[in-house]
Amino acid sequence: MKPINTALCSYGMSGKLFHAPFISANPKFNLYGVLERTNNHAQKQYPGIKTFRSLEHLLADENIELVIVNTPNITHYDFSKKVIQAGKHLIVEKPFTATVKEAKELIQLAKEHNVVISVYHNRRYDSDFKTVQKILKEDLLGEIIEAEFHYDRYDPKLSYKIHKETPTAAVGSLYDLGSHIIDQALVLFGMPVAVFADLDSYRPNSQVGDYFDLKLFYPSHRVILKSSYYVREPLPGYILHGKKGSFIKSKADVQEADLQAGKSPDSKNWGKEPVTEQGLLHIEKDGKTIKESIPTLTGNYMEYFDTIFDAIRHNTRLSVKAEDAMMVIAIIEAALKSNEEHKVIEL
Repeated sequence: MKPINTALCSYGMSGKLFHAPFISANPKFNLYGVLERTNNHAQKQYPGIKTFRSLEHLLADENIELVIVNTPNITHYDFSKKVIQAGKHLIVEKPFTATVKEAKELIQLAKEHNVVISVYHNRRYDSDFKTVQKILKEDLLGEIIEAEFHYDRYDPKLSYKIHKETPTAAVGSLYDLGSHIIDQALVLFGMPVAVFADLDSYRPNSQVGDYFDLKLFYPSHRVILKSSYYVREPLPGYILHGKKGSFIKSKADVQEADLQAGKSPDSKNWGKEPVTEQGLLHIEKDGKTIKESIPTLTGNYMEYFDTIFDAIRHNTRLSVKAEDAMMVIAIIEAALKSNEEHKVIEL
């Protein structure tokens, strides 16, 4: 089967770590080119690829089938619209768009142009989240009462990337980090009936949100999603309590760290967490109390790209649909409204 000629719209951290290594290591794809307005960093790493100086130049190349929009959040809508109108298949980095209105327009436009559109919610393929998903599928905890997910950091300094610290649409930790754990919550539990949010900024001179505490209301349980840049001692990434017991798991997927260390996604033992990071299951079964460590499943972002190939070449169902990502934006919009009005927002 012919590999899919793929182009990246930028070669910053996202391009270097989360896209180019997977595209280049997967025989189903061909890393055809990268948009770099002034440099040739990608070409030095991947000799033979083309360097484009403008989006228009990139979209004019008829050999390109798939474009990955991994530019600053505020540009996602505009870039994606141009990609779709050029008849190219599309992957958009999270967050999908700034608003639900923009997301709906892109989804409709993709249908009209008969192109595949997906959003890069790669954290569905983290080892820790896959393990949590398995625990729930096996109903080991019984009916869930409360789940709490954290995406914390200790990073008081402002980013050197100006676009990340400029108060414009789709900027701040709720969009950047929140998109990940909101998507994970929706995968596990579906859409909530209401949202309450407490949003703030704590870093010196910060003009964008760097703290969020969301509560998602479901008919039978609650889901709490939290993030702060002032968490020096890591908390569990996942805390789930059900009527049969609890499961606690650290946020310990190794893929990002391995990519930063220069490891290739096709290397041996890719995506395997240290045994020391196994989750703790504490339940009652057959009248006996069980407290044991649970082996962590293997994480692999390559699985996402495999599903993209199948959707484009074989017209199969996408693992991450644009409609899924639009629901994430709907939660974010509700959270912003909740924080502004200091009340629960019904969905």
